Amino acid sequence: MKKLILNLLFIILLIHAVPALSQHKKTFTNPILPSGADPWVIYQNGYYYYTNSLQNKLVIWKTKNLADLRSAEKKTVWIPPANTLYSKELWAPELHYINKKWYMYFAADDGNNNHHRLYVLENASADPLKGEWIFKGKLSDATDKWAIDGSVFTHKGQLYLIWAGWEGNENGQQDIYIAKMKNPWTVDGKRVKISSPLYDWEKYGDLHDANNPPHVNVNEGPEILKHNGKLFLIYSASGCWTDFYALGMLTASANSNLQDARSWKKSAKPVFKKSVKNGVYAPGHNSFFKSPDGTEDWILYHANSKPGQGCGGYRSPRMQKFTWNKDGSPNFGEPVKENTALAIPSQTN
Repeated sequence: MKKLILNLLFIILLIHAVPALSQHKKTFTNPILPSGADPWVIYQNGYYYYTNSLQNKLVIWKTKNLADLRSAEKKTVWIPPANTLYSKELWAPELHYINKKWYMYFAADDGNNNHHRLYVLENASADPLKGEWIFKGKLSDATDKWAIDGSVFTHKGQLYLIWAGWEGNENGQQDIYIAKMKNPWTVDGKRVKISSPLYDWEKYGDLHDANNPPHVNVNEGPEILKHNGKLFLIYSASGCWTDFYALGMLTASANSNLQDARSWKKSAKPVFKKSVKNGVYAPGHNSFFKSPDGTEDWILYHANSKPGQGCGGYRSPRMQKFTWNKDGSPNFGEPVKENTALAIPSQTN
């Protein structure tokens, strides 16, 4: 009799547990990892491939459901050799699939921030967690100035590189540049500056650090979003060490000359910023992705949970769906409060 009662209790618990488990799989909460700055994701052949800054190595996560990153397969795909100009401070890696090969772009230096430059790796395997990652070298225009946050995109058959850089050789301001590319590892021609910090919300940057300038104005982390005949360049503004780190936007017509700074119109206000009400601070350095069925648009970004947490390991990746305004521009809304149940991307397995 006792055994029968125990079996009945087990069945009752199982009946209640199955719907709960099923419901859990249909929702997620932010953050999707405990920490991880500069999150990047790309969807290819039914899988999301994710990466973020880890300073001393490049790691790729592979999953069908981006909300399951904590339990996803992951692999360290590259560790830089010691004592080179790219051995340390690996920042903002991005994974791109171009001409049936994988390319990984990242910034790195030798331990001295003044030496930060962009670098690129190549992998001919269909799965970026397999095959061999080959170091293709430094990615730079002829000026060879300080550079971070490289991203690439193709428009009308032309591959472009966008990044954050210094105009000269000294820290003090980060601007956004664009250049054409001859191939995925070679810049073709001159760089063109298309954005500099202009508005007050882009100029929070006091450092209070004897090893750095007293103040730095920042435009960085450029990412391209295309929609209805327009290109939107979403970038991060103000110092990541401040709570005012936010996303700004440049807009260009798809028919314009992208290497003409006049083609890019800057929005006067940030398009995504901190929410004291929701406890989300310094949201920025984002990437974009679509749901597996292609019907939903999502933004992936990092943010802090408390004020004053700066640019360190407190930053964690979060994602949320966004919509479009009547004029065709993106509407990212407000950063969602942590532990709020959100539906997973449409038709996720």
